[in-house]
Order: sequence, then C-alpha cells, then structure tokens
Amino acid sequence: MAAFGDLNRVNTNVTALDAQLSLNKINRDLAESQMRLSTGLSINKAEDNVAGYSIATRLKGRIAGLEQALQNVGDAKSVLDIAEASYDTIMDNIIEMKTLATQASNDTMGTTERRYISDQIEALATDINEIASQTVFQGNNLLEGSSFNFQVGERGTDLLIVDLEAVDVAHLFGAAGPANATLGDTTNGVDPDGLGALIAGDAIRVDVAANGGQGALIFTGDAANPEHVPNGADFRSFLQAVDTAVERMSDRVNYIGIKQSSLSIREETLSESISANEAAKSRIIDTDFAKEQSKVIRLQIMQQTATAALTQANMSPQAVLSFMGG
Repeated sequence: MAAFGDLNRVNTNVTALDAQLSLNKINRDLAESQMRLSTGLSINKAEDNVAGYSIATRLKGRIAGLEQALQNVGDAKSVLDIAEASYDTIMDNIIEMKTLATQASNDTMGTTERRYISDQIEALATDINEIASQTVFQGNNLLEGSSFNFQVGERGTDLLIVDLEAVDVAHLFGAAGPANATLGDTTNGVDPDGLGALIAGDAIRVDVAANGGQGALIFTGDAANPEHVPNGADFRSFLQAVDTAVERMSDRVNYIGIKQSSLSIREETLSESISANEAAKSRIIDTDFAKEQSKVIRLQIMQQTATAALTQANMSPQAVLSFMGG
C-alpha cells in the first residue's frame, strides 16, 4: 500500500502497483462470477469450496444410482406385466377346460361328443405349455420356474427377489405340483412307475414326463380298449383337477400382484429420493442468479473505478517535473 511521500518517487510507482493489484483482484472475482453465471454452478472446481464440492459429488453419484434403479423398477414391472398377461391367458384356457369338462360330465353327451371335447381339452393343455415356453423377456423365460433379483436401489442390498413358479401342465395339474397324477382312475389310484405311462383303468391322466417335463393331459382308454372315451364319471373326477389348477393359478396371480405392488411403492420412493437429493445438491452447487448478477454489477463498477485509479496513478509521477521547473 502506498505511503506518504511515495508520489515523490518515480523509479517505483507504488501507487500504480497498489491500483494494479486491486484491479487484478477485481478482474479475478468478476471472471469467477461470470463463470458461475455461464455454467449455472456456484462450485465449478474443488478449490471453490472443498467440502461443498465433495458433498455435491457424492450426491451426484447417489442420484445417478437412484435414477438407474428407477429405470430398473420400470423394467421389472414390464417383466411382471408380461408374465401377468400370460397368466391371464392360461387362466382363460383352464376356465375353458372347466366349461368343457362340465359339459362332458353331463350324461346327455354321447361318445362322439365326449371325444371332441377330449380333443379340445388336450389342445388347450398344449396351448398352456406353448404359452409357458414363449413368455420371454430379454432372453429369459419367465414361466418355466425362474427367480429374478431386481436391483431396485443404489445400494447392493436393495434387491427385490421374485420367484415365478412354472405354469405348465405338469405343475398345474400334477398331484403335488410337478408330481405325477392319475385322474379318473378307479382301479389303480396312482402311477406306480412314476413315468406317466398308461395304466389299465386310466381314462384321464397327466403325463408329467411328456413334452420335456412340461407334462400333457391324456384322454384315452385303457390297455384293453385303447379307443375307450372317458365317460361322465371320468370328467367329473377331472373337474377336481381343473379346480386345483385354478387355485394354483390364482396363487400365482396373487403373488405377482403383491410383487407388482411392491415395485410401485419402490417406484414412488425412488422418485421422492431423487427429488430430495437433487434439491440437496442444488442448494450446495447451483448458482443463485439474482445474487450473482448483483455481484457482477458491483464488480463491474469497481473494475471501472480501479481502472481509472490505475490510469491516474500512472500519471502521478509526472508531477515530479514541477520540482525541476519543467
């Protein structure tokens, strides 16, 4: 800072140096303010605010994780929506089976009509297996007994585990899930060899070994009379198996509905977390434009006055010429 008598020295213009130092500081502050206005960030590099920069960076990382988790939840809901649509179609097939079996249980039906109905029910069972095989998302089969770990948060422990049971004929109509079952068997009661092969007296049965383990419904006669068509009593026994299949499908639909509800809750929670973390980051790192613009105006005025002061300080040594009679 210039002291008394410094104006009488020409070799070192202390007053000009002070004015230049002040102008440089103002220019630096003005440049920082203009950068904040242009970027919208009050912290553009670590040295601006070490603690704030560190906190904002962590929040930015967390927000990125939460946003991806929200996308994951959307994908998970798509998976369950696809599975649910297939569930609905399979349930429609089972209900159609019940309608046909109820019709065939009535003794007003003849052998020919019951044969037609048997063929229709077998076709519906085949459709169920095909739906189970063709329900795929991103190469993953959904209805052949699959378990999914959905990442629904930004931490490694934020998982939603969904176990989708198989919905093929073997699992829906088998005696205990995928176990072998004999339907309408009045002689043997069970399948002794466990292979689902025809046994004398079996009119309607489940062959769980068929179709690669998906199972098949078989409407046929016994070994003594292969052309035998199931009678009304056989179809009435089959109705119990259809009711069991409906109950199992209802359990699966209920389970998937619970998981869909969980995903919807996670979706809402993630959206709220993203908003809260964005707000926290904004308070730390975003520019207050009104405040910064006011600061810029003040610095511009100071810049002009400092420039004028520097100009005047540079001209001050000329006063020394008056001492020399110039």
